[in-house]
Amino acid sequence: MPGIPPGRYAYLGPRGTFCEAALRTMPGADRLDPLPCISVSDAHDAVRAGEAAGAVVPLENSVEGSVAETLDGLATGDPLHIVREVLLPVTFTLLARPGTSLDDVKTVTTMPHAEAQVRGWLRAHVPAARFVPAPSTADGARMVAAGEYDAAVAAPIAGEHYRLSALAEDIADNAGAVTRFVLVRQPAAPPPPSNADRTTVIAFIRDDHPGALLELLTEFAVRGVNLTRIESRPTGVGLGRYYFSIDAEGHIASARVAETLAALRRECADVRFLGSYPRADGVAATERPGTADVDFTDAHAWVEALRRGN
Repeated sequence: MPGIPPGRYAYLGPRGTFCEAALRTMPGADRLDPLPCISVSDAHDAVRAGEAAGAVVPLENSVEGSVAETLDGLATGDPLHIVREVLLPVTFTLLARPGTSLDDVKTVTTMPHAEAQVRGWLRAHVPAARFVPAPSTADGARMVAAGEYDAAVAAPIAGEHYRLSALAEDIADNAGAVTRFVLVRQPAAPPPPSNADRTTVIAFIRDDHPGALLELLTEFAVRGVNLTRIESRPTGVGLGRYYFSIDAEGHIASARVAETLAALRRECADVRFLGSYPRADGVAATERPGTADVDFTDAHAWVEALRRGN
């Protein structure tokens, strides 16, 4: 893909978040005008309002799973499309004001998603410390610098931004954690297909009945479209009502993906297309026999011939 065009791009702020680090890895990042936002929802809204050309937000983590605020923000409100993803290794540091020791730490702040990834380490090394949730890892570091709390779990870059010292580095309970970030923009034609793409959709089942989820999954299976992520989230309109957030291999330009989406459109109460875009890991979709574009073209041509009496 070409580099990101110059412009203002929102991200979950303030300065020093992993979101900012993800934004900085993108082509053309040196030409961007970063816009830090206090929440994922605010970053989404900045794009919807035309205040930013795009927004980088966290979608899922290899340890803690998906970020609910991002999923719900993409499932509701004016549509947004994903056009790029970034896989960022996550390294957590315990930051404090200079002169602070581990024995001095009575309060620790960070975003809940991050706290879940270092919970074991905190219990072992600062067992008496009280956890206080923050909107983001960097916002926790900012509050520590302001004297509101004793320590923050954040990215190493946050220590540089807020002039904090590292009490401990690489404190994650699970080594090698990776967070997946996505760049969202207002709806437009998706990037052209590459050899390794992902398509993301939100599906709202029409009614609750036995086999409803199986019917949805079957549409992918019979066309040879592999899923890389599926999970349910409450719609917010009552208990027992859910939507499904789905990542699938392939691009909407391919016949098997397009026909799968068309089938979901027929069966579901609503389907929100969130985009087809290159996979950051470069893994190409496996093409099962009978699911190539030429196979769909040939099958449609055969049916048309039958209709003509041939």
